[in-house]
Amino acid sequence: MGKTSIQEVVNALERFAPLPLQEGWDNAGLQVGLTETQEVSGALLCLDVTEAVVDEAVALKCNLIVSHHPLIFHPLKRISDQNDVQRAVRKAIKNDIAIVSMHTNMDNAPGGVNYKIAEKMGLRDPQFFGPTKEVGDMKGGSGVIGTLDEPLTAEDFMTMLKRTFDVECVQANQLLRRSISRVAVCGGSGAFLLDDAIAAGADAFVTGEMHYHEYFGHEQQVQIAVIGHYQSEQYTNEVFRDIIQAHCPGVPCHLSQANTNPIVYI
Repeated sequence: MGKTSIQEVVNALERFAPLPLQEGWDNAGLQVGLTETQEVSGALLCLDVTEAVVDEAVALKCNLIVSHHPLIFHPLKRISDQNDVQRAVRKAIKNDIAIVSMHTNMDNAPGGVNYKIAEKMGLRDPQFFGPTKEVGDMKGGSGVIGTLDEPLTAEDFMTMLKRTFDVECVQANQLLRRSISRVAVCGGSGAFLLDDAIAAGADAFVTGEMHYHEYFGHEQQVQIAVIGHYQSEQYTNEVFRDIIQAHCPGVPCHLSQANTNPIVYI
């Protein structure tokens, strides 16, 4: 089997989730390092890039980190040690590690982040709802809706979410007094899709975070379930792994063991 370059891994990821699928405010793609001239020694797959994650890559002898959230989101005016982003960039460069991020392009891709969330919940026939966009012959969207195998009471639905996503608490509006069957999902910050979820016939809307005032006015209309930004997207690294293993066989893939969630529940 021939050697695989970092660029070949990046190409496989971007064929699955083309960069034009990302939102205009995003910064997906190459963050740090070189891709064309380096053979990949291993890929560490994660949600966020922190110094601890770069240390993990070094320990595993991985010269590629694939993250969901971009390490560099706002332009850097200098690279020193003033904050966690700068320190992670310096450490990656020092250890010759490339960092690539697949963010809203992977959110919006068929089979991407939201499809993985739907899979974990056991939703049947997942499909996009709300606004969609097309890149070539690929249609993408920010949210997915599907159907549970068996309807659940609101109480049982919350229990399922806690178990599936290892959630310590779910923020919810008034519990529905009818069963939940159709479920809409949007990983991360998905409140912008709430009205679309209702229009699509969702009994429940699951997302990572919402603001206080966005909960108002939907009592007994739809079950809102907010499980945490990190918790909603934590399985994204499994999507990365499956893509790389399918298209770049032989590349060692490691799911990061670092819990990068900055929020602690007391």
